Amino acid sequence: MVFLFLSHFQPHLVLGLISQIVKIQLLADVNLKNTPELVELIDDNEEVEELRNLAPEKVLLKWMNFHLKKAGYTKQVTNFSSDVKDGEAYAYLLTALAPELSTPDSLQDMDPKERANMVIEQAEKLECSKYLTPSDIVEGSANLNLAFVAEIFQHRNGLTATDTTKVSYAEMMEDDDQTSREERCFRLWINSLGIPTHCNNVFEDVRNGWILLEVLDKVSPGSVNWKLATKPPIKMPFRKVENCNQVIQIGKDMHFSLVNVAGNDIVQGNKKLIIAYLWQLMRFSMLQLLRNLRSHSSEGKEITDADILQWANEKVKKSGKTSQMESFKDKNLATGVFFLELLSAVEPRVVNWEVCRAGETDEDKKMNATYIISVARKLGCSIFLLPEDIMEVNQKMILILTASIMYWSLHRKHGGGYHAYAAPTTAPEEHAEEVADEDVATDETEETS
Repeated sequence: MVFLFLSHFQPHLVLGLISQIVKIQLLADVNLKNTPELVELIDDNEEVEELRNLAPEKVLLKWMNFHLKKAGYTKQVTNFSSDVKDGEAYAYLLTALAPELSTPDSLQDMDPKERANMVIEQAEKLECSKYLTPSDIVEGSANLNLAFVAEIFQHRNGLTATDTTKVSYAEMMEDDDQTSREERCFRLWINSLGIPTHCNNVFEDVRNGWILLEVLDKVSPGSVNWKLATKPPIKMPFRKVENCNQVIQIGKDMHFSLVNVAGNDIVQGNKKLIIAYLWQLMRFSMLQLLRNLRSHSSEGKEITDADILQWANEKVKKSGKTSQMESFKDKNLATGVFFLELLSAVEPRVVNWEVCRAGETDEDKKMNATYIISVARKLGCSIFLLPEDIMEVNQKMILILTASIMYWSLHRKHGGGYHAYAAPTTAPEEHAEEVADEDVATDETEETS
């Protein structure tokens, strides 16, 4: 069935999808949670948190350069294409990781094609050559070389990590589930806006300010002075600070709460401040969308959190249901019953009450929360939260969920489908990541189609 489905697509699209699936599998262990020994890569002037925030591809580059430096290789590998085309870096890497399988000849000056052949022969001894050929090395095929390095990492990473303090700290950080969930939420939201730059990791990618400026320009057109902004890659640190200073100033102009916050806080990757800023920006965006819809009948009156709360309660009450929420942190929301009734109120046919639960146990709450997300996505709402956010009554995520349902309802009332600006336009790799990592993402194909 899968192959019949894929046969309707162009070959390059199918190959792209397969490539993303393979990439997810190969990079699954390139993180501190699954491979805590990675803390060995951290220099004395670095923090564990910096490594944790790196994308898997960048972690692999850091790991590769770590071993190359120990092996006496003087160049820096910055990519998986041009920097590895001559095969020399691979020869040094394999010699460092598996000296018993390497020969001195591999490090001698020779033709790149010949050296690539030798590299593949050595990799075969480690069972690490199934993804590329010598020609792929010489031609600098980025995806295949990335897969090759990831495979070597899986079979023999050469790390010992004897510093148990660092390892323990790394594992503790990976258990910071709340921070991880918030990063995921904001990453999905940023990528849904359709800005030119794709965000892979919020805490890492916003530090030069550029993505935040693109988001601000999307949410509040004309707010960014692009003449004062520097586009990546940015070599001079003060240019990053300049970008982030403008981000902070625009936030202040939009009346965000940014007391004692400076652009350098973003550059340094202060998670707490980054999350606080993005939350205010996301909330501002949603309130703007709601205000624009309401302008048909209320002359563009400002929308407040209280308006959203009142709308939701009135909607449920008019449908004949009895549930009400006192606030966006009302603990009774953990059962999921209120949102099931709200969804039924905006579209009576969308909720199948036979699969709903009373929400008295954790299992029932989880099932209801998962179903709420599924139903909201099928309606076309922009949904970025997880079932745990509903079960734990995450105040910020509950507000956005309610606002998203309100936006869908109002926009349909005014005779339109879901607004293109608010609708998810998640990139293929993001979609593949969600499907691979989360059970609740079974409806992501509808979200990205």
